[in-house]
Amino acid sequence: MSVTLDGKVALVAGATRGAGRGIAVELGAAGATVYVTGRSTRKQRSEYDRPETIEDTADLVTEAGGHGIAVPTDHLDPSQVRALVDRIATEQGRLDLLVNDIWGGEALFEWEVPVWEHDLDKGLRLLRLAVETHAITSHHALPLLLRNEGGLVVEMTDGTAEYNRDTYRNSFFYDLAKAAVLRMAFSLGHELGSRGGTAVALTPGWMRSEIMLDQFGVAEETWRDALESEPHFCVSETPRYVGRAVTALTADPRVGRWNGQSLSSGQLARVYGFTDVDGSRPDAWRYLVEVQDAGKPADASGYR
Repeated sequence: MSVTLDGKVALVAGATRGAGRGIAVELGAAGATVYVTGRSTRKQRSEYDRPETIEDTADLVTEAGGHGIAVPTDHLDPSQVRALVDRIATEQGRLDLLVNDIWGGEALFEWEVPVWEHDLDKGLRLLRLAVETHAITSHHALPLLLRNEGGLVVEMTDGTAEYNRDTYRNSFFYDLAKAAVLRMAFSLGHELGSRGGTAVALTPGWMRSEIMLDQFGVAEETWRDALESEPHFCVSETPRYVGRAVTALTADPRVGRWNGQSLSSGQLARVYGFTDVDGSRPDAWRYLVEVQDAGKPADASGYR
């Protein structure tokens, strides 16, 4: 599938690694100008203390064929976000796509620990990073996005609205954060739809992010070695897969049909016809319901 986004301007907020990086690179491959933000730079790391940086992401965007611009930004600081948007307005005069992918909570939630036993400071920090950042960024960026009809906001989350409605997601704080982002897309859809814009929530499946690969002790080239310890990882996908979902949405002249909805990478792959980088088409959320959560043996046949 060939998609062209020449002349389009995107802001991927939270593009240091994972889905944000995959989205930024795919937008670049389609020819977009992409502003990539985060707190991890070549001069200073965030509390993640990982090697990925926003400058690296910007370079990858440019190498892919777009124009990557790295802007160090703490999205909890309204003044920094305001300055970021002012810069985009000055340099480009428009914003066609906002991807709210700010997260930063991997080390802050405790699996299967009830709220009264969970570290409160970490839980509240998670909510600030996962929810407050999105609200601050939308507040400052949407007036620019609405200057031209057809702007799109993508709220990145984990899980579809249908799946998360009936499934406890790891901990009180994690569950609440992901539900809040889903609701943000619904609310933004209400506010943008009548003004010529579109907002959606989007979830990848089980993603082979840098952190996930490190957790399993594998690389992208050897990811199948992780199946020995976690067989259901067979349905996993690269970050570029959800990036292709965002690219397809951005290029769709009828994207408004999705306004306010919860979407997944696998669902959109069926609609738009794109694949992951290996030519497969993983459908992780259908797999989770029909295979993993149903207690069946791992087998991705028919799901990728």
